[in-house]
Amino acid sequence: MPQSRLQPNLDPHALARELSGKLLIGGALRPAASGRTFPVENPATGEAIGAAAEGGAADVDLAVAAAAEAQKGWAKLASRERGRLVAECGRALNDHIEELGRLVALETGKALRTESRVEASVVADLFTYYGGLGSELKGETVPFRPDMLTMTIREPIGVVGAIIPWNVPIMLMAMKIAPALVAGNAVIVKAAEEAPLAALRACQIMNQVLPPGLFNLLTGDGPACGGPLVAHKGVGKVTFTGSVETGKIIYRTAAEKLIPVTLELGGKSPMIVMADADLDKAVAGAVTGMRFTRQGQSCTAASRIFVQEAAHDAFVDMLKAKVDAMKMGDPLDEATDIGAIISRPQYDKVMSYIRMGEETPGMRALRCSALPQDGKLKRGLFVQPVLFTGARNDSRIAREEIFGPVTCIIKFRDYEEAIRQANDSDYGLAATIWTRDLKTALDASHRLEAGFVQVNQNLVVQSNLSYGGVKNSGLGKEASLESMLEHFTHKKTIIINMG
Repeated sequence: MPQSRLQPNLDPHALARELSGKLLIGGALRPAASGRTFPVENPATGEAIGAAAEGGAADVDLAVAAAAEAQKGWAKLASRERGRLVAECGRALNDHIEELGRLVALETGKALRTESRVEASVVADLFTYYGGLGSELKGETVPFRPDMLTMTIREPIGVVGAIIPWNVPIMLMAMKIAPALVAGNAVIVKAAEEAPLAALRACQIMNQVLPPGLFNLLTGDGPACGGPLVAHKGVGKVTFTGSVETGKIIYRTAAEKLIPVTLELGGKSPMIVMADADLDKAVAGAVTGMRFTRQGQSCTAASRIFVQEAAHDAFVDMLKAKVDAMKMGDPLDEATDIGAIISRPQYDKVMSYIRMGEETPGMRALRCSALPQDGKLKRGLFVQPVLFTGARNDSRIAREEIFGPVTCIIKFRDYEEAIRQANDSDYGLAATIWTRDLKTALDASHRLEAGFVQVNQNLVVQSNLSYGGVKNSGLGKEASLESMLEHFTHKKTIIINMG
């Protein structure tokens, strides 16, 4: 382990320049084999803050070779020792929370106070959590025959390819690589093109602790870099968070190799507010659940809010007032609640849905908050949060994942109608029910078709809570002991004849 550690750099612009044009392979920063780069922009200003290396198949080959070599020795370590080193990564990341938070804010446009600093702290916590689970890589004894000792053990898969999105880049990276490492695997991450720098910095920090080559990070686009990673014969497992379309491509490629995959593919999450609910808490839950502070760029966003008739009008008025009070502005400003949309294509997509809703008969768009007036932000990709009332559950606005600060508020009469409409979706990631009635809460918890259901709260993903969806929301679980055991190891049965 090195005697000196990287010191936090709280100037995100300087740090972005320092990391520009680099991949991390075999424990060292290096340019892509092609020598090419592409710009990374600050979505709040439209300015280029640095560049990312344009990785390709040659870089994938190098990363897989480095990972495979490092994994041999890593797998031989006692699992508790692996856990100790992963927990040490958590402590190192904890020292860099402010630095990572500022870099995430700069490249993603998410506000530092409400989002990016929180994300960085969750990253450190995830590594600490998984670091303590090294002792849980247990097998079983099987009562097969008295003269035979029969048991199972868990072994690592080998090299894991992890492809991460841009909305919460370092947190979703941590959810994948921490359990993979403790389980004895090596990891290669392909970062999102829009937000590669904080992930690269986190990898650099962790490489002070981990053996060289165990954790590698590539940047580049999906077809040129992500595709070769998934298809590489040396990669034995793929874990991906992103769109349904890309997830299906990855699934097909993995199927050709007969390797396991974990897919988290998005959602159109329902929030049901019964007339007996505590409206103050429900409104606060809608603000949190819709992830307005993340510009709605969340797969668990409460983008369909079903409100019972008797509470509908009051709920809408209260929610609009709450979101109106939120400040949009420079993501690095401590006063900012809401930042910018990640990229011009995503901005255009969100705006097209808003226009669609405004042009739909019977729907009313309630724009909230106010666009920033600072001249430095005039080219920024800022979108006012929009609440659509009068929406129908069969409209495109209510069925398709927008990934922006847009939610539909749908009025319903009775509980059965709410459950039916909530489940009438291609997605099944998350859902919430707000009610004071215990029977209703328990019934909804069982009947809502989602992998993550909450009652009278809308927490974000937490360590030790199994997280993952059903239907088009994906395959597998994350953030829990279950995810480490079931998705990053394989089980071997051993029989010893003692006769």
